[in-house]
Amino acid sequence: MTRTVARKDRRVRIAVVGLGFGAEFIPIHQRHPHAELVAICQRSREKLDQIGAAHGVERRYTRYADVLADPDVDAVHINSPIPDHASMSLAALEAGKHVMCTVPMATTVEECRRIVELVERTGLRYMMAETVVYAREFLFIKQMADRGELGRIQFVQASHQQDMDGWPDYWPGLPPMHYATHCVGPCLALQRKDAREVSCFGSGRIRDELVRVYGSPFAVESAHVALRDSDVVARVIRSLFDTARQYRESFDVYGSTRSFEWQLCEGEEPVLHTAKVPEPEIPRRVPVPDFAHLLPEPIRRFTTGGVYDAGEHQHLSFTQGGGHGGSHPHLVHEFVTALVEGRDPYPNARQSANWTCTGLMAHESAMHGGAVMKLPEWSFSG
Repeated sequence: MTRTVARKDRRVRIAVVGLGFGAEFIPIHQRHPHAELVAICQRSREKLDQIGAAHGVERRYTRYADVLADPDVDAVHINSPIPDHASMSLAALEAGKHVMCTVPMATTVEECRRIVELVERTGLRYMMAETVVYAREFLFIKQMADRGELGRIQFVQASHQQDMDGWPDYWPGLPPMHYATHCVGPCLALQRKDAREVSCFGSGRIRDELVRVYGSPFAVESAHVALRDSDVVARVIRSLFDTARQYRESFDVYGSTRSFEWQLCEGEEPVLHTAKVPEPEIPRRVPVPDFAHLLPEPIRRFTTGGVYDAGEHQHLSFTQGGGHGGSHPHLVHEFVTALVEGRDPYPNARQSANWTCTGLMAHESAMHGGAVMKLPEWSFSG
């Protein structure tokens, strides 16, 4: 038995939980024609009240349990620290709430399994809010692939490299592949395939004080992922510490007719390669649209950069669209419309588990010298 939004106005009543990164989604939920932002939640009362006043949100909670007890809340949008994702998602599902949660789904394979089983038992919906598969660059290359403009897909690869030195709490020493959905997701989403097995090697070594936290020594982890029902293999590369590189989330696709390579550095345009033309004409830089036309008019503005006007609280500004490739309104729209239409969002619980477990098991593979790890069958989408 699936649970849909059955009210006559077909509006999903949402609570945003976690107001760091999560605050950026508040005005999108408020303006979506099928969403109603009914509450926000943040442990710090001062920050909660500042953001609530800036966005005109009256219902404010400092305790997550109070959000889950609120009968007016249909769904929660979780933007908490990574270690809390699984427990908060499970608690919400147990309380009868649909869930959209920022990445990754969980920190263990067992937690992913529990979420999948609970979603299937309750009929509720779960969506991992993976930004890259709704970024303008991915939507551009997905459109080309679906139209057959790339020819036969031969190979895909993605990377997520970022210097996390100085980040607090659980970040120091985090194994690179434990937070890999930004590069795993697009490799699997292009052809809507699951990962079947993964082999990963670690390279280099981070500082001893970082190694001691998780027991993970590698500066870089690189994996090959075999896809189910496909002859395509994906490569993903991940680094977090002691590796010099500007922040980059990238996705490259190599086809028989055309290939797409993500921009090397921020501020550049991606490159499209065309086969069977004179060598100097093979590569050309291409502008990428924002795909705002796929969204309801009231939230199209959030696909591009800008600052949200907080009215009398102008000292609290919330930049929209500049990061994550304009993906934020697309994520909200997919989640909300899925609930209204009574269908699974993309990625659903099984797909989210498959993407997350690919990274978790890639790190396990690296710790065992590249051993091949098979993804669990319960993470397969069909």
